Amino acid sequence: MACSMTAFERRELSADWGRLAWELRSVNHRYLDITPRLPEDLRQLETAVRERLGRRLSRGKVECSLRFQSSGGASGVQINWPQAEALVAAAEELERRFPVSGQLSAEGLLRTPGVLSEQSPDLEPVMDAALGLLDQTIDGFIEAREREGEALAGMIRSRAERIAELAEQARALVPQIRQRLRERLEARLAELDQTPDSNRIEQELVLMAQRLDVDEELDRLVMHVEEIGRVLERPEPIGRRLDFLMQELNREANTLGSKAAAIDTTQVSVEIKVLIEQMREQIQNLE
Repeated sequence: MACSMTAFERRELSADWGRLAWELRSVNHRYLDITPRLPEDLRQLETAVRERLGRRLSRGKVECSLRFQSSGGASGVQINWPQAEALVAAAEELERRFPVSGQLSAEGLLRTPGVLSEQSPDLEPVMDAALGLLDQTIDGFIEAREREGEALAGMIRSRAERIAELAEQARALVPQIRQRLRERLEARLAELDQTPDSNRIEQELVLMAQRLDVDEELDRLVMHVEEIGRVLERPEPIGRRLDFLMQELNREANTLGSKAAAIDTTQVSVEIKVLIEQMREQIQNLE
């Protein structure tokens, strides 16, 4: 199935613990290149994110961004009251035994290690929800790639069909070209005041026909076009296979152009090469 490497998808989720938002975007790339951008609190999800994307995608430069906005209800600062009371009692006992000046302030007490402890939120529900939302985002992301891939496949298919039409058009021109070559040779010989050797003329015409024979190139052009149609129906990624077929098509078009003996076949060759280049540009977007 034709699947584009260019797409964008965004999904959001809100719950008691806060709000999550995934964004997936991708552009063309020779291989699969995943760049996760995760909040520091959820950094441990990176391996799971890479695994999920790697199972579903084959090619493309993919940026995967997660935004997390906490509701703030599950976190806060707590005072270790037993530790604080012990410090105050120790300060009072110290002042009673020794003539020290000053008192233990609340600010100084709070700066003492062990008095304050920060309560971390429970991130397990957040991570589970983030991975579930990621799966939904990937589903939508792939659907977007498939929609664009289907449009690209239509463009490629129409140009391939046009190449097949041009190949048959060139095939129909071959007998006319051969006849014109015969007439041109006979006209030049008629200008000579000598009787030509008919056998030699036939030999020359045969040699010219062999040098200008493009039936094999036209047959291969049609075969490659038929293969393009079959590849477009395959369920797996097809970009690399189609790119190889473009190289083969271009090779046959070049040979056809080099053997062209008339402006008609030259124009056919040029138009085929233009169509091949247009298909190649579209294929660069396919996975």
